[in-house]
This record gives sequence, C-alpha cells and structure tokens, in this order.
Amino acid sequence: MDSKKILLVEDDPFLSSLLKNRLIKESVEVTHAHDGQEALDILKTYKPDLILLDLILPKKSGFEVMEGIKQDPQLQNAPIIIISNLGQPEDIQKGQQLGAVEYFIKAKTSIDDLVGNIMGFLTAQPQ
Repeated sequence: MDSKKILLVEDDPFLSSLLKNRLIKESVEVTHAHDGQEALDILKTYKPDLILLDLILPKKSGFEVMEGIKQDPQLQNAPIIIISNLGQPEDIQKGQQLGAVEYFIKAKTSIDDLVGNIMGFLTAQPQ
C-alpha cells in the first residue's frame, strides 16, 4: 500500500509539529503549509489524499482556501477535514457547505481522537 499523503494547513507550531509527528508514525506522508496562501501554492503541484485545514490562518483563511480548492477541477474532490477553534454552528455549516467531510473543534478533540479519525478516514478511502 502506498503511504497516504496529507496536506496539513496549520499556523500553530506546537499543534502542527505534534500532529505531523503522530501522522508520520502512522506512515502518513505529511506536507505542511503555515498559511492559506502557501496551502494553495502547494496544492498546484501536490495532490494529497486529505487536507487538514485550520480556519484562522495568516494571509488567506481556511474558508478562502476551501473556495480556491472548489474552483480547481483537479482538487475539487479532495477531502478536507477542518480542525479549528471556531465552533459556532454557522462556521461548522459553512465548512460543510464548502465541502468539509469532518469538522473538529480543537478545544474539544484530543490529539488521539483526531489522529484516530484521520487514520479511519484514510483507510476507508479506496486506493
């Protein structure tokens, strides 16, 4: 089985390094973008199996990144899991409308649960 590829879009250095290390232990290839613009630049050439996306980001918000992804025929089917501190119902709804397959609120989700959910999603995907 080829290793799965994830684009992690997260500006928090602690959380991104923690998540990246945990996913690498699960044999997942992780590419990291620190802001929304960098994420869109990376996605021009990198086709991940999953995008982990924070919403509050420098340069372009997660919502703007999702809008950019939706406009790209190569990317529009890329699954997105949102990890954010924005937990208002309207934020969650907007994320789902823009195509998020899951929405995790950082404060309410342990890193173990998050990694478990990510791995469950990746292993359920067809090759």
